[in-house]
Amino acid sequence: MEEVTALIDKTFWKGKKVFITGHNGFKGAWLCLWLHSLGADVIGYSPHPPTNPSLFELCGLDSLVPTIIGDVRSKEKLQEAVMNAKPDIVIHMAAQPLVRSSYEKPVETYEINVMGTVNLLEAVRIAVHNGIPVRAVLNVTSDKCYENKEWVWGYREGDALGGYDPYSNSKACSELVTTCYRNSFFHPNHYDVHGVALASARSGNVIGGGDWAADRLIPDVIRALLSGTKLTIRNPGAIRPWQHVLEPLGGYLLLAQKLCEDGRRFSQSWNFGPSDYDAKPVEWIVRKLCDTWGGNAAYEIEPDGHWHEAHYLKLDCSKARSELGWQPKWNLDQALDRIIEWTRAYQQHQNLRSVCLQQIEQYCATD
Repeated sequence: MEEVTALIDKTFWKGKKVFITGHNGFKGAWLCLWLHSLGADVIGYSPHPPTNPSLFELCGLDSLVPTIIGDVRSKEKLQEAVMNAKPDIVIHMAAQPLVRSSYEKPVETYEINVMGTVNLLEAVRIAVHNGIPVRAVLNVTSDKCYENKEWVWGYREGDALGGYDPYSNSKACSELVTTCYRNSFFHPNHYDVHGVALASARSGNVIGGGDWAADRLIPDVIRALLSGTKLTIRNPGAIRPWQHVLEPLGGYLLLAQKLCEDGRRFSQSWNFGPSDYDAKPVEWIVRKLCDTWGGNAAYEIEPDGHWHEAHYLKLDCSKARSELGWQPKWNLDQALDRIIEWTRAYQQHQNLRSVCLQQIEQYCATD
């Protein structure tokens, strides 16, 4: 049977109040821009942008998205922000997102990724108790939340959670917190009473223009290309499920809509990953980007690093395909081409908001 790709419904999103934590990070900025183009009213809650430069600032999103400067570890401030926002939909993206940083700051990683989730879900619970009609809550975690057995097939949503390093484990904990709050306060069987649909989303290694994070492959490559220096890579044989950032974000938008339309059915965990053939080794990615950029772009391989990193990790996204109508649109070659296109635009001081909007439009138009 031929698969049908579900479309983002602009009429659904027009006028929807969307509260996003971590909105000025890499993924958050792309999501804010997409939601604004759909006519949603977006309110962001986050500390100042985590990188300099940042996609949020480069696209001038501070003029489009009201921002509450705050930390998800600040329980009272977060509760006040949710109460005042009166959102229809809450998307929780705030996180300490880096594996290597989690080794250096494990306590902070757990505080943000675990207690930050507790604080957000508690803020929603209190808001609903006080009459705020929050309809859908989506907690964005990670493909790394699974207990990675380094096997060759993809993990399904019902597989065991785990996580070797503090980051991955904290995301597994965040999933457990989400399940607990869903069972205890927002159970699908009692949806008619509380009216809140709560789900989690697990995506692969997202890539795209405007990511400037430290110790992450694509940003490291881009910095080397722009500066004309040789890149040093670690774990060249590590295989990851690479996908353009718009792929999971499209999944989040579809899922949030489904949560509002049928909260009882869709309050679950969901995988959003690329096709199997887009799980490629680190060195393959770097070589492709260097070849596409041209010139003197080059790289070298670092001796074995100190920290453990998974060698192989892949998601099974059958459930999202069959129940949401979601499936990847851009293959890995297309995703990498879009990154080079965005980076050239940055290098040439083009209007990056327009570049991002154009790529969103191209993505939506892809069959």
